[in-house]
Amino acid sequence: MTDDFSFAPDFAAARAFFQARDDYQPTPVTTLKGLGGCAVLAKDETNRLGLGAFKALGAPYAVARILDAKWQAQTGEALLPEAQISPQAQAFIAAQTFVCASAGNHGIGVAAGARAAGAKARIHLADTVPESFADRLRAIGASVVRSGAIYEDSVAAATKDADQAGDILLADGTWPGYTVYPKWVMEGYCVIPEELRETFEASGQWPTHVYLQAGVGGLAAAMAHMIRLNWTEQPELIVVEPVSAACLQASHLAGKPSRGEGPESIMGRLDCKDPSIVAWSVLERCDVRYATLTEAEGIGASEQVTSLGIPTTPSGAAGFGALMQADAKLLQDASFRPLVVISERPA
Repeated sequence: MTDDFSFAPDFAAARAFFQARDDYQPTPVTTLKGLGGCAVLAKDETNRLGLGAFKALGAPYAVARILDAKWQAQTGEALLPEAQISPQAQAFIAAQTFVCASAGNHGIGVAAGARAAGAKARIHLADTVPESFADRLRAIGASVVRSGAIYEDSVAAATKDADQAGDILLADGTWPGYTVYPKWVMEGYCVIPEELRETFEASGQWPTHVYLQAGVGGLAAAMAHMIRLNWTEQPELIVVEPVSAACLQASHLAGKPSRGEGPESIMGRLDCKDPSIVAWSVLERCDVRYATLTEAEGIGASEQVTSLGIPTTPSGAAGFGALMQADAKLLQDASFRPLVVISERPA
């Protein structure tokens, strides 16, 4: 594999993969009222495929693509689209183990994808990840390894583990020498902006601003790419990070991938100090601007969104948190139609 910072996803294949599942339904777009005179469009990912987060679209799709690619390389036969899988293919899949580090939801996606395919998963968690996430991982068949004090420690441990064991590393971040599989994760995320495009084409009421929370940047970059690719009306795009982990903003300002330094953030799924180099490259060409949230602002956003009927976390409500900091005059402008993604439910 060679480094390739481009991103040209086969989003139709990703959509078809999920549409073939019996449990697939587009997640709803609801309207949240309670932010001054502003009605906020909210893409509610809190019940996505029963896993409670948008990441149900990323890793399960990548797992399937990886298994298909490996089986084709070995036999010349395709596993996708799924049909009657032979005993030989089933044995091949059962021998595969996927390894990743996670701050929560990516690991659940990897574990769920591996279980659905018939493979195994081993997930590395830092000490900062709540035990409730570890319990959820074990409940869907993954083995859990505690690795290091912070997320970056668990990433290093998972990378070393997969290399030594000869297993499959499926990260959601990218770095020099590792870009292909995470782009397949991002390809799965493209289902979200495609669902939104269909919704807004039907209603004719396109958002004027879209707020996208980011950790390493996979979701934000996939959304930004698809919005710029084929939305009829183009909104302003705002990428939202914790003040203490603003790695994408730091990279934008430096003109190269850079760390976002700071203490541990309560926005745990966004508390990523190093950007995905692919996500950063995509965002650089998508005309986005950046916003940051303090810890108090993140907590306030989750409380507000929860009170409006969608239980979520500071990570899940981060886009709404940035919107809460918007100028009062903008919030009262009748032409202002903001969209946020409520990306996860509480554990």
